[in-house]
Amino acid sequence: MARPRSITDERLLAAAETVIGRCGPGFTLAQVAAEAGVAVGTAGQRFGSKAGLLQALSRRATAHAIEQMRACADSSDDPIVGLRSAAVTVYASLGDAEEAANHLGQLGVDIGDPVLRSLLGEHYAAVEAELARLVAVAASELPHAPSVPRAARALVAVLNGASLDWSIRPEGRLADRLAEDVDAVLTAWRGREGS
Repeated sequence: MARPRSITDERLLAAAETVIGRCGPGFTLAQVAAEAGVAVGTAGQRFGSKAGLLQALSRRATAHAIEQMRACADSSDDPIVGLRSAAVTVYASLGDAEEAANHLGQLGVDIGDPVLRSLLGEHYAAVEAELARLVAVAASELPHAPSVPRAARALVAVLNGASLDWSIRPEGRLADRLAEDVDAVLTAWRGREGS
C-alpha cells in the first residue's frame, strides 16, 4: 500500500509561483523545494523535471484564473460590474513591478517551448471564452460593442497589453491600471450617457 502524500502538488506549485516571482526564469527546483520546505527530490519526483513543473503550473494558473473570474463575476448583480471585476482579476496576482517582470521573463521562456506555448494558448483561450460568456450576459448594456467573440478578444488584448506595459513602466498599482483600461473600453461600448 502506497504512503499518502503529505506534500500536496498545490503546495509545490504555490512555492514555484512564489519563486518565479522572486527569481524569474532562472529559478531552480532546489529553490522551489526550499520554498515548499521539502527535499529537492520531492519536487523532481512529483513533476519529473523543471519543464514538468512548469506545465503543471500553467494548467493550475488556467484553472485558478477561470475560478477567480467566475467568483468575481458572480459577486455582482450588475453584469457590467461583474465583467469588469472578472477582467481585472486575471492579472491581480502579479504583485509588484519586479515580480511581474520576473513572471514576464518566464513567459518569454515559455513561449520558446512548444508544449508550454500550447498551454499558454489554452490559457488565453480559456480566459477569452470566460470573457465572451460575460460579454454575452452584459450584451444588452453594451450596444456599441463588437460581436461577442471580438469583444472578448479585445478585452484579452487590453489586459495583456496593460499588464506588459505596466511591468515595464510601473506607475501606481497594476489593478488600478487594468481597471482604468477596461473601464475605457466598457465606457465606449456602453456609449455616452444620455445619447
